Amino acid sequence: MTSSQNTDTSSKNIQLLEQISALALEYADKSPHDILKLAFAQGGEIAISFSGAEDVVLIDMAHRLKLPYRVFSLDTGRLHAETYQFLETVRKFYNTPIEICFPEPQAVQTMVNAKGLFSFYVDNHQECCGIRKVQPLRKKLATLDAWITGQRKDQSPTRSHVPIVQHDAVFSGEGKTLLKYNPLAHWTSADVWNYIRMMEIPYNPLHEKGYISIGCEPCTRPVLPNQHEREGRWWWEEATHKECGLHVSQQ
Repeated sequence: MTSSQNTDTSSKNIQLLEQISALALEYADKSPHDILKLAFAQGGEIAISFSGAEDVVLIDMAHRLKLPYRVFSLDTGRLHAETYQFLETVRKFYNTPIEICFPEPQAVQTMVNAKGLFSFYVDNHQECCGIRKVQPLRKKLATLDAWITGQRKDQSPTRSHVPIVQHDAVFSGEGKTLLKYNPLAHWTSADVWNYIRMMEIPYNPLHEKGYISIGCEPCTRPVLPNQHEREGRWWWEEATHKECGLHVSQQ
């Protein structure tokens, strides 16, 4: 690539980032419904990432808006039995396929044979999450132009600056800009559960047992009254480390 081509590409990238920033500002106070409409109006391949209560809210909204939504979910191989049942419940409730993404078997086998089934308790969860979550997600996102998540600003310190729409620099490929929409960024847990109760939509039965933020079975536990929801995830690590790599801060 020549110097002039590099300059042209750089200029286009800057222009695109400015457009995304402008959209984030314009839609900062819009409703999740409006943000979902924006996401699908952009065209291209787009899908909702599904794992928890927030994501079912987004599926329900997209379903009621009659948007041409797709749903995908990551099966790490270490989920609770209730979570697998929940996935099937949602599939049947909305009569929609859920595209299940699996980790590479050889990578899982190599890690487990070398370090055992619970190495994350010793050397942190990043390696296991990288193999079971991040790699399958990266493979899936390579087929998409945008994805929609249920991230909220109040979920953890690392998510306090989540924008409504952003350029996903972590998962964008060379020559391809991946957009990431977070329609519930300004919602609270109470907002989510008010919607679930009002609309009578499915939720993971583990929530009735004290679980709030639900991930893999070995790395998730119920929380006590007044504990933050993320305290039940990777409880043996510091709060600022409680991300698996799917939603890396880009601040």
